[in-house]
Amino acid sequence: MTDAVDRSTLRRIAEYQFGSGAGDALFPADESPTITRTSGGRPQQIHVDEERLASFGTDGRFTLGLAGGRRLADALDAPASRVVVDDESEPFVRDGKNVFAKFVRAVGDEVRPGDEVVVCHERGDVLAVGRAELSADGMEDFETGMAVKVREGAPDAE
Repeated sequence: MTDAVDRSTLRRIAEYQFGSGAGDALFPADESPTITRTSGGRPQQIHVDEERLASFGTDGRFTLGLAGGRRLADALDAPASRVVVDDESEPFVRDGKNVFAKFVRAVGDEVRPGDEVVVCHERGDVLAVGRAELSADGMEDFETGMAVKVREGAPDAE
């Protein structure tokens, strides 16, 4: 498989996983990401300028890096693929702590448990990336429970 075919395939997977516009946001045609591969040749890590955009899991889905989360947040209409929190949670989430349902202020309607999400502040700053533990309805309705298992926080203010 050539790099051009790989990028095209990666774009299609991103479109399927995150929605329309995600493929071009994560993997623009005019950019050459560094793709590390497994010994079998399958894409594993995707980097641009030393920043991790995403990892390609054995399940055929992406796990986001902060750089990839920022790109998605810029490209997709809010609150798609996002969980939004306010000032109360911001320092904890930036520090890599999980997001709890009672602190969720908005969430994309399409979010399901297990989905990759971008955690944003109400003003739009990307605070973290992680995996949704609840559905969108659960995040909005529950007063207890973990909403997002944070994988990587953004400790520096944007």
